[in-house]
Amino acid sequence: MEPAPSSPPPAIEEPAYRVFLDSLDYLSPEQVALVKKAYAFSAHAHAHQKRMSGEPYITHPLAVAGAVVEWRMDADAIMAALLHDVLEDTGTTKRELADLFGREVAELVDGLSKLDKMEFASYQEAQAENFRKMLMAMARDLRVVLIKLADRQHNLQTMSAMRPDKRRRIATETLEIYAPIALRLGLNKLYRELQDLSFRLIHPHRAEVLARAMRAARGNRKELLTRILDGIRDKLAHAGLRADVFGREKSLYSTFRKMKDKHLSFSQVLDIYGFRVVVDNVPTCYLALGALHSLFKPVPGKFKDYVAIPKANGYQSLHTTLIGPYGTPVEVQIRTQEMHHVAQEGVAAHWLYKDTEESGADLQIKTHKWLQSLLEMQSGDSSEFFENVKIDLFPDEVYIFTPKGKIMAMPRGATVVDFAYAVHTDVGHHCSAARINHDLAPLRTELRNGDMVEIITSPQASPNPIWLTYVKTGRARSKIRHFLRTMQNEESARLGERLLRQELLSLGVVPISIPTDAWEQLVKSGGQRSIEDVYTDIGLGKRLPSVVARRLLAREDMSGDSPGNMALAIHGTEGMAIQLARCCQPIPGDPIIGSIKKGSGLVIHTHDCPTIRKSRTAEPQKWIDVEWEPEEGKLFDIRIKVEVKNTRGVLAQVASAIAEAGSNIEHVSMDADPERLFTLLRFTIQVAHRNHLAAVMRGMRHIPEVTRIVRERGGEA
Repeated sequence: MEPAPSSPPPAIEEPAYRVFLDSLDYLSPEQVALVKKAYAFSAHAHAHQKRMSGEPYITHPLAVAGAVVEWRMDADAIMAALLHDVLEDTGTTKRELADLFGREVAELVDGLSKLDKMEFASYQEAQAENFRKMLMAMARDLRVVLIKLADRQHNLQTMSAMRPDKRRRIATETLEIYAPIALRLGLNKLYRELQDLSFRLIHPHRAEVLARAMRAARGNRKELLTRILDGIRDKLAHAGLRADVFGREKSLYSTFRKMKDKHLSFSQVLDIYGFRVVVDNVPTCYLALGALHSLFKPVPGKFKDYVAIPKANGYQSLHTTLIGPYGTPVEVQIRTQEMHHVAQEGVAAHWLYKDTEESGADLQIKTHKWLQSLLEMQSGDSSEFFENVKIDLFPDEVYIFTPKGKIMAMPRGATVVDFAYAVHTDVGHHCSAARINHDLAPLRTELRNGDMVEIITSPQASPNPIWLTYVKTGRARSKIRHFLRTMQNEESARLGERLLRQELLSLGVVPISIPTDAWEQLVKSGGQRSIEDVYTDIGLGKRLPSVVARRLLAREDMSGDSPGNMALAIHGTEGMAIQLARCCQPIPGDPIIGSIKKGSGLVIHTHDCPTIRKSRTAEPQKWIDVEWEPEEGKLFDIRIKVEVKNTRGVLAQVASAIAEAGSNIEHVSMDADPERLFTLLRFTIQVAHRNHLAAVMRGMRHIPEVTRIVRERGGEA
């Protein structure tokens, strides 16, 4: 597509365009010329498009570019904002953009474009993949997300013409994803606006009622507000401290959330007054704090020092709560002018205020580290990545100390395992225990603010699937899942090799005698990269060993309906590739049979398990003869039912008999019959093998009150 000549834009856009050009005073004439060219190109590309409100489409890119200019970002970012929809909505290609405006602008626009041309199974999957693409582009160049946030802000401001259900969906997505990203990047002003705009779209009636009540309350309480404000200003002036003091407006959505989450009435929320004190330097922050504590009594435990320990998004301030006139709570934030810039604009302060290079650089480093952690969280599943990032966006944090005194910010609710993975992936993979404040603690322990944590590692330790039930950070979740997937593939490959070897031997063929070209042909015909992939597919149940053996030997006439007569030897538990069925809980000594289950590998059942009767008849090719391999030292869970007479102390007698037989009790439950003559005890106990279980049962039968003992089977569980 040829760009339109750099002529004046359409007349309908003349006033807004002139205001936009006047705001480019910080760019060089050459850069302004490039921005004009980008605007002309965008106006031409969108010439025949209108927004749902009926306005010319160019009003949207112009508004987004205007927000970017407010942050005083560079010419490339402004051009990308003007062009951000041309790849998605017009016939323009990335190559054309690169030729006309440079590779950097084309990359920015590409990072902002959705993946509309790809087919997805659901809207959620498409959103997850779009979000992943945006974050990956953002990790390469932070300007992508700043433009995206400005784009979302203007869309929310101009959404009245859309269907109510679409408005709610986009507003909900903003609350869940885009507003937390704005907060994570320190863009507090934008964060509050995105929340309020979304709240008005999701709950328009509630928002209007609440806004009216807030306006009325502000007028009614003006006298008290003025009195507190004057008192703070006078006290700071008497202490010789120069400071700007102003009231802090509560946002609509934060008021609504506080009422809902803390079950407070409107008057209770509005009774808390917020003030901001902005001073010249850091020492003055602490002097101002002392002066205010002598003016009004501080509330114990309500002081937070985010100056010494900044939040992860770069935010710095001293927070204190005071008891003002008539017992009114007064919240005060004390900060320097630099801190105020960063608190309002976050990473955008790097462009907006060139005099804050030091704080800007520090914030850029922190943001870059977070973005790098996003890259590390990537996996094949977009929805999983989406879930992991959402977990990381929750802003509540605790600050944890390493043994060397380094401070690390973790999300509230994070556990020892989360901390171990935050230190290093290898530390996470091999953590076995921890010391919290010098005391030993389990891995699932939730960390609290100020904890000093030392991770104890072991070369033999490895991630446990149970960790996924309590870790909080996306990084830890992603690393554990990746390790488990890799381990499952390795174990499945070993199992698949054993299954194929067994099948070949049952056919009278020694695997080593098969020529190399037959193996290569097998790999090629299945579309795999190596024989390891074939083994993995067999171990995961995706391919049957009998079918693979037939193809390998090129004997299509062989029947694959019945397995060979050789039994596969298994240990008691072999990890993720071989699993003991939970329905019948086989133990050594039980006659067993294996089922190749797709995605799960080999699942071991007892021969008489009620849940497998139909399947054994209908799909005999999926069943493999297996036998126990002698092994000492392992214990297996088994369920038993014990019927006893309802007498005092009978549970203690039964438990004692189980313990004397050398078994552990994992779980127990009780059911009494309506006449309360008998009680049914259900135990999950641990035994080494079938003979051990028999010994446990014999021990219980010697108790006169025990009337019946039964081992629970599949369908009875």
